[in-house]
Amino acid sequence: MTSNTLLPFDRQAVADRSRSAGEPEWLTELRLKGLELAGELELPQLEKTRIDRWNWDSLGLASGSEAASDAAKPDLAGWTPSDKHASNALVQLGAKVVYRELAEELVAQGVIFTDLQTAASEHADRIRPYLMKAVAVDEHRLTALHSALWNGGVFLYVPKNVKVELPLYAAFVSNGTEVLAPHILIVAEEGSSVSYVEQFRSEGAEASQVVPAFAEVYAAAGAQVRFASIHNLGSSVIDVAYRRAVLEKDARVEWVIGELNAGYGISDTTSYLNGNGSSADAKVICVGDGEQRLNLTTRNVHVGRATESDMSTRAVMREAATAIINGITKIEKGATGANGQQSEKVLMLSSAARGDANPILLIDEDDVQAGHAASVGQVNPEQIFYLMSRGLTREEAERLVIYGFLAPVVAEIPLPELEQQLRELVERKLGQ
Repeated sequence: MTSNTLLPFDRQAVADRSRSAGEPEWLTELRLKGLELAGELELPQLEKTRIDRWNWDSLGLASGSEAASDAAKPDLAGWTPSDKHASNALVQLGAKVVYRELAEELVAQGVIFTDLQTAASEHADRIRPYLMKAVAVDEHRLTALHSALWNGGVFLYVPKNVKVELPLYAAFVSNGTEVLAPHILIVAEEGSSVSYVEQFRSEGAEASQVVPAFAEVYAAAGAQVRFASIHNLGSSVIDVAYRRAVLEKDARVEWVIGELNAGYGISDTTSYLNGNGSSADAKVICVGDGEQRLNLTTRNVHVGRATESDMSTRAVMREAATAIINGITKIEKGATGANGQQSEKVLMLSSAARGDANPILLIDEDDVQAGHAASVGQVNPEQIFYLMSRGLTREEAERLVIYGFLAPVVAEIPLPELEQQLRELVERKLGQ
């Protein structure tokens, strides 16, 4: 997919799709701007990853209707960690949102949890100041195309000082026929708190697809947002996940990311600590197998004073999988008292697997703290031998070593059901 590749839709088709969905004119114009830029911009240039060699032909193709549906509740087994959360859930199957529900007590408190396309019509004044602001339309070709073609998605709004106790869930299911391209927009007002959990999975016939899934989080002063995302898409899917958080004074975001896809993937999770005293924490688990090619970036940008960030990534590569793991801590001039820490570790289970951990510190201020730790290596044969000498089989010994490697991240996951689900998916990916 080069700069002269034909775009999947023309200007008239994008405008017709937007207007037929009842979107406001400003959103139609934003989509058209994205389509125009997509014809001019290049693919992003990623560290040691030639994504120009990947198959992008299906990006944006076969999109169906994006209108939301209030159909009968589907079987949510496996789509949310527990049926008890089905009252605060949204499900998007392909291009269509097929289910959404929010508890009456949350509605009464002013919480909004619906698909983004519906919200664009019903809550335009709450969406327009934020949509595609943290993820710039003109960043590169993928962001431009996403702004033109996204469908379904989530809008989560939490009013001032409202504390949402139970997590809100969204399931995004690739059905192999329609393009899944959700955009998630979370706005947490001053002093509010909320936990949002999403899952991506494939069902039905395998087809070559690109799934661009973008998320923007805006946390006002003192707000706290916990964002958990598990990606478990099929081997024929290229997963493109861009996540951004913008934090004001004393706000906090916590990311819990499980990259457990079977196909190629790009993951970029960035927090902008703009307000004084704001903080960000990111925990990322990745398991690659087969001939996967993965590029994962976690980035914290310190702008305000006395800001704190931490990131921890653990990746396990087996067979002939390859992963580039980037951790970036950027401390801007004037961000005095900032403290940014990071750790990236890669464990390779075969001689053909490859992992590259790149800790990067970019510091433009003196009165700060910053640190990093990174390691890449094979399974320690002495550890395996010791465990086997205690009566374990090689498979059992390797399993214990892998879980011990992932434990520092998994143990910090604040949602018990999500922790258990991650463990099960890791076991499945490792063939155990």
